[in-house]
Amino acid sequence: MTTNAAGPKPFRFFDNREKYLLFVSTCSEKRVTAQRIGEELRHLAPRPPAFRLFDAGMGDATVLGIVLRAMHDRWPSVPFLVVGKETNYENLRHCFDKLGDRFHEHPQMVVAVTNLFYSEAPRLRPRRPAPQAELNWHAVALEGGSAHRFDAQIRDQLDFVRHAWITRPHPESGNPLYVTPSVVLFYRADQAFVLDGVIPRQGHTEDLAYDLVIVSQPYRSRLAAELKVRNVLAPLVGALAPGGRMITIQSTGRDPGMEIIHHVWPDENPFRTPRNVLIEELSRQLGARRSEVYMPRDPVHRAEFSYELELSPDELAGSIGTSPILAAWNAATYVAQIEDAQLRAALEQGSYLDATRKVLAEHGGLWFTNEAFVVVRKGR
Repeated sequence: MTTNAAGPKPFRFFDNREKYLLFVSTCSEKRVTAQRIGEELRHLAPRPPAFRLFDAGMGDATVLGIVLRAMHDRWPSVPFLVVGKETNYENLRHCFDKLGDRFHEHPQMVVAVTNLFYSEAPRLRPRRPAPQAELNWHAVALEGGSAHRFDAQIRDQLDFVRHAWITRPHPESGNPLYVTPSVVLFYRADQAFVLDGVIPRQGHTEDLAYDLVIVSQPYRSRLAAELKVRNVLAPLVGALAPGGRMITIQSTGRDPGMEIIHHVWPDENPFRTPRNVLIEELSRQLGARRSEVYMPRDPVHRAEFSYELELSPDELAGSIGTSPILAAWNAATYVAQIEDAQLRAALEQGSYLDATRKVLAEHGGLWFTNEAFVVVRKGR
């Protein structure tokens, strides 16, 4: 939730809930992204007391849920500590819907969700003394043994979250800033004894470090590399445990989706920091710490992966109807992060329909290309 105390709220693309829901329901992006993240698990070996995962932008936890299933399949008896950063109440509402099943399948799991900044969230502790004193820490021991009972108790915490997750917009960027730093933490009551060394305790989280850090589309594509690295990537590298891996995933624009955008806005250039630029800037900002990590340089065919707009053959046969055109247009403008003012002008002109229909017909569908790069902390 966002207060209006600071006056009109600057527009943030990722606050457009309707575009997001249409995108995730018509594209395979979440599933394909989770599969790519899951490929990192074979490089990791859990160590006591738990496998620790940090999700640096949990969203509605669709990706996280799929990754957790893959983790359970690989390590069914290893305790998990899962920490997720998320500032959007609506995303948390959907996230909570997915947790009951995970606790039922994998009993030895602790999940903590926080609204702290990227530089604070991995260690569940604000940097400054004043917010430290205000930290709203809410631990919930789930009773029972069924997904149904876990789900009911998790959803009972939504009223707490509704009030604890109030944000105010940054006056320039519009990015949400927490009003009250908060953590909500879940674990099964019947596993409290064996998870005693895994459950974070307020005020004793400075040493938290992670085996896997997920950084999937956490920032506006148009931001400068210096900001993306300083505010997100560099702090998260510092949260890696020895041998830990951080995977960063972002859009490339090298796909038919961008062809639609260029038909309407020929000069549009949303993807300004490809992975090689981010890697170079990250190396620069790490400075002396650069020797503590290495960055595997995968060839392009391994670093890139595609997902698609999921259309039935009937929808692409003959004359392409209105529904697939609108779904494709929404997906293309969502990935390119086109803001509402631009969209309104294009909708008034109407040329976007012909542009979208043309690209769909030429390619027999629509797909998008993401790229990934990995940072590994040395040592074990």
